[in-house]
Amino acid sequence: MTTTDAVSRAKALFKSKFGADAEVGGAAPGRVNLIGEHTDYCDGFVFPLALQFSTVVLGRKNPAHADTVVVCSEAQNQETAEFAISDGMKAGEPAWTNYVRGMVSIYRENGFDVPGFDAVVCTDVPIGGGVSSSAALEMSTGIFIEELCKKTVEKETRALWGQKCEHTFVGLMCGIMDQMISSKATLGHALLIDCRSLECEEVPLTDPGVSVVVCNSNVKHTLTGSEYPDRVRQCKAVASAIGVKALRDATMDSLNSVKDKLSDVEYRRGRHVITEDNRVLECKDALISKDYPNAGALMTASHASLRDDYEVSIPEIDFLVELANSFPGVFGSRITGGGFGGCTVTLVKTENANALMEKMSQDYYAKYAVNVSSFITTPGSGAHPVDIS
Repeated sequence: MTTTDAVSRAKALFKSKFGADAEVGGAAPGRVNLIGEHTDYCDGFVFPLALQFSTVVLGRKNPAHADTVVVCSEAQNQETAEFAISDGMKAGEPAWTNYVRGMVSIYRENGFDVPGFDAVVCTDVPIGGGVSSSAALEMSTGIFIEELCKKTVEKETRALWGQKCEHTFVGLMCGIMDQMISSKATLGHALLIDCRSLECEEVPLTDPGVSVVVCNSNVKHTLTGSEYPDRVRQCKAVASAIGVKALRDATMDSLNSVKDKLSDVEYRRGRHVITEDNRVLECKDALISKDYPNAGALMTASHASLRDDYEVSIPEIDFLVELANSFPGVFGSRITGGGFGGCTVTLVKTENANALMEKMSQDYYAKYAVNVSSFITTPGSGAHPVDIS
């Protein structure tokens, strides 16, 4: 699957739904995070790369309905939804439209005269797999709006508007990583992001002898809705106890100095974030120097921390990580994304990558009677307009 595939499907879907050809479009990738989980909302460091899979939004102005948006999503069984463009727009139903509603509202707040439009959404990004299909939809919608209005914004600005969309229309108080990599990615490079300054460092990942394998467990455990905000709150409590703005400013010495003031859970949450930030920076240096064994060891240590200290892994993911780490040619493996299911990311010698995916598929099905979805990825490009001529 490629962006070209999604574009072709989107063009056909638009024609069938609206009886005309789409005129403009935007595309944006999902992402996999090599290392640096649950550090972004602590002002820390993350190290993602864009996938070769993208979400595409195609459409055109609808002069007959200047204040109405009609949007159809292929992934939602071709459900079509309609909402009015107005000041003070709010979230609504169906829930998937809030990514579009939010971006329309935020662009309007920032001087874009967004007209009524018809649009379709097609994606090759696995939904609910921890590879940020939501940011891909936000950034592709942003590009679509810019093309529609013939006006652009800086990549960083677009990312920040996407984050605001998550906060205000989706209700998820996420960090900036997902939107930033989807907006700013450069082909062939991972991106080290400083989530406080928003400074980014491109790190080439072009060695043909090493591959990144993403494995979707296709399991998502039922959550109460409190897991993510609880961890955000716990991290803020630890930072407050230490007396720093965010855990990015803390050290293990400063954490240990207030250990008696913290619960065991708070202490472990803080330990994860502090050590994870260090692992991110060390992993970046290791990959630059092509020290793949060290980079892999850091990824595996990250998984152990996420499993034991941050408690966001699940048995199915642990099984895949352990299987990968015992396989020939694997440097390291870990859970990626917010947790409680989703995907693993594995750094492996290219010559062993296909055999690893086959082994994961066989052994995982034998244990859980669930099929995994695995693929080899190289760093893709960020959000961009779609040529639909």
